[in-house]
Amino acid sequence: METCLIHLLPQDSLHQIFSSLSIREILICRSLSKFFNQTLTSPSFINLLSLKPPLNLIALRPSHHHHHHRSVVSPHSYLHVYDSSCFASTPSKCWMKFPFDFIPFRSSIPVASSLGLVYLWVDSPDSSKSLVLCNPLTRKFQVLPALGSAWSRHGTVLVGPVNRVLVLTELACLYFNGVGDSWQKFSSNLVSKPRSPILVFDSLFALCDVGSPWRSQWKLFSCTLSELERSQGWKRLEKHEWGDIFDILKRPRLIRGNGKRILMVGGLKSSFSLNASCSTILILRLDLDTLEWDEVGRMPTDMFRSFQESSKFKVFGGGDRVCFSGKRIGRLAMWDNSNKAGKGEWRWVDGIPGNGDGLYRGFEYEARFTSVP
Repeated sequence: METCLIHLLPQDSLHQIFSSLSIREILICRSLSKFFNQTLTSPSFINLLSLKPPLNLIALRPSHHHHHHRSVVSPHSYLHVYDSSCFASTPSKCWMKFPFDFIPFRSSIPVASSLGLVYLWVDSPDSSKSLVLCNPLTRKFQVLPALGSAWSRHGTVLVGPVNRVLVLTELACLYFNGVGDSWQKFSSNLVSKPRSPILVFDSLFALCDVGSPWRSQWKLFSCTLSELERSQGWKRLEKHEWGDIFDILKRPRLIRGNGKRILMVGGLKSSFSLNASCSTILILRLDLDTLEWDEVGRMPTDMFRSFQESSKFKVFGGGDRVCFSGKRIGRLAMWDNSNKAGKGEWRWVDGIPGNGDGLYRGFEYEARFTSVP
């Protein structure tokens, strides 16, 4: 057979040509043939792409129930991601999947991401649990020191820059800063089980219920990493001007926003009565510099009707995108404020991998060719 002309080009020329493509286009080209895959996964090409702008994606992860109660675990799991900038006529084409077959462990469960790296719970050979950080684009990984299974069941994994990793529970916090072969353990000193804790630069934020067994009363607490190390405890973050902002939301959750901003999402109560129904879902934003709240999103009535009929729903995302999933809805609702105009666009996300009827969780994932430490 005649040799294809592209095979005759020098590798440096090929790298320069393909480096002009977006990350999404490069990933598509990798799947075209063995030749393209070898060319576009070579160390020299990966190094060339290290400064390329990231591809902002939303990643899905298995539910807590699915994680801990399935009897058979596939040895080759995937990271399913959604590209909200994709405008394909077929919804399924906006979804991509990255296999974890390069990680030599069973039960690879993705739980968090930071700066292009994905963190997963895995089953170690000695039946303990470990966190692995990896880059699905470069297919490189690193195993962090092992942890007990209780941490994977009850702890929330928070990750930040410079290889900072925390596993937080109501009673304690494990901290790994990339140095040594063990975790540092601190008392968390929280007043109740933290809800949707997030890490913003060097500060932790969480919602805690300070009410009674009969009536919840949510408050915002914060703590810096240095204060946590000194066991100085968490501080309640509040201002008199906030008024009853925590009382108008039912089951509020925190999500990390852009820069020094956090988002609080919950059902907008129709009244202050104990079992008040919700009229819609509200997204509020707190500027951590000015400590001022503003409303940035309110779910349309026709969209909220689907969640009103669902017994449970989950909220996840980050930055300018917040996703909502509910049982038997079959798709995700998304608030997208990436165009910076107004208070964001609301739309349905179809083509979810699988049957789409589950209660999905997820996280923000910036796909980039970051090297693994």
